[in-house]
Amino acid sequence: MSFKPTLERRQFFKKTAMGLVGSGLAARQRRAPGLDPDDSPPRIRDYRILGRTGFKVSDLGCGSIMDDGILRAAFEAGMNYVDTAEQYHGHHRIVAKAMEGLERKSIFISTKLEVLEDKSKAGFLKRARKALEDLRTEYVDCLMMHMPEKAATLKTEGFHAAMSELKAEDRVRFVGVSNHGSFWFRDPEETMEKVLSAAAEDGRFDVFLMAYNFLRRDQAEKVMSLCRERRIGVALMKTTPIAVYGALKSRIEEMEAKKEQIDPLYADGLRRYKEKFEAAQEFIRQHNLQNPEEIKAAAVRFVLSNPNVHTACCLARTYTELEGFVRLSGSRLEARDKAKLEAYEEGCGDLYCRHACGLCEPRCPRGVPVNTIMRYTQYFLGQGREKEAMELYARIPGLRADTCLKCPGPCEAHCPHNVPVRGMLIAAHEVLALP
Repeated sequence: MSFKPTLERRQFFKKTAMGLVGSGLAARQRRAPGLDPDDSPPRIRDYRILGRTGFKVSDLGCGSIMDDGILRAAFEAGMNYVDTAEQYHGHHRIVAKAMEGLERKSIFISTKLEVLEDKSKAGFLKRARKALEDLRTEYVDCLMMHMPEKAATLKTEGFHAAMSELKAEDRVRFVGVSNHGSFWFRDPEETMEKVLSAAAEDGRFDVFLMAYNFLRRDQAEKVMSLCRERRIGVALMKTTPIAVYGALKSRIEEMEAKKEQIDPLYADGLRRYKEKFEAAQEFIRQHNLQNPEEIKAAAVRFVLSNPNVHTACCLARTYTELEGFVRLSGSRLEARDKAKLEAYEEGCGDLYCRHACGLCEPRCPRGVPVNTIMRYTQYFLGQGREKEAMELYARIPGLRADTCLKCPGPCEAHCPHNVPVRGMLIAAHEVLALP
């Protein structure tokens, strides 16, 4: 994960360097009307105040980019918000490497600690100091409570006592909380909206990291209204819910080819999934939605058009993908974008298991963590995090998606979004299960 001298990277930095040379001029004049944005250097064009932190963050920030060269390129292009976590194995060191030689105060670093069995002040202090050591920084701008699954967890006094001490030492500037729905198998029945609303009422959290996209709006928009009232910073994840399940089609066909006899319930789950998938493909052809990058760009413009959003974290795996994100900075949703998103939702929305939803999980008689499994599937297929996704899936306590093979699917019957849940879970198990 070093700064590899690839042609793609050289081209990106050549454009960025041109932008830095001309930045003084660019600051004094707007781009000429009609100029093709592809002719301009890839630079962040919009910065927003991150709530009561007062920090001007780039409208597009850095998610868990696992290559220090690409992350450095993001910083050079003007991205100045980076999201990381203790649980992102090795990512603290990647951030430290990418920041070498940069002015520390120019980057807003937000990291996260999960509330584990040891809830003592000493335990949190030890882990926070280890994070600072790995990040090679004297302080972090925001230290978040990572994915509390119920509102009561927000009151963990060991966490808050540790934060108070670290603030007094100037090692932590602000405190935040992240949430994208329950893991279900640990603390069921509390939604992202319930947890984050409680965090807003608590008053000790300055920044929220939450899931929000054009297919999953309601919970986040309610929380963002509270954030606006209380001047809480809003950072986003899961902003581009473009269905990745097309990658499962070949795996399903392989499964069918290998099995001489398939359980009727198993076959029915796959049949419903395939019908949805094929209908979506036909819809894509009919409505000229062939380029998924256009939908992805429109999805980003959708979240950037919300004035209550301060930064949206991007996950780029290549320099080309990073450049595509950077060029969206400062843009807003246009009529043609809205039409494409509406068409995508109509034709393909059934293939997206909504982040932070959890409405079907209480109907599962065996407690299968549906939303979590589908999130791990997205890590595998949509984010290139194959090994991590498989390890996370293997660590799920209790039952996993293999128990769905012979289940009639009460979860699917109660999905308000008409998602073919059983078929997708069956296929997800084939993808995620360790050999």
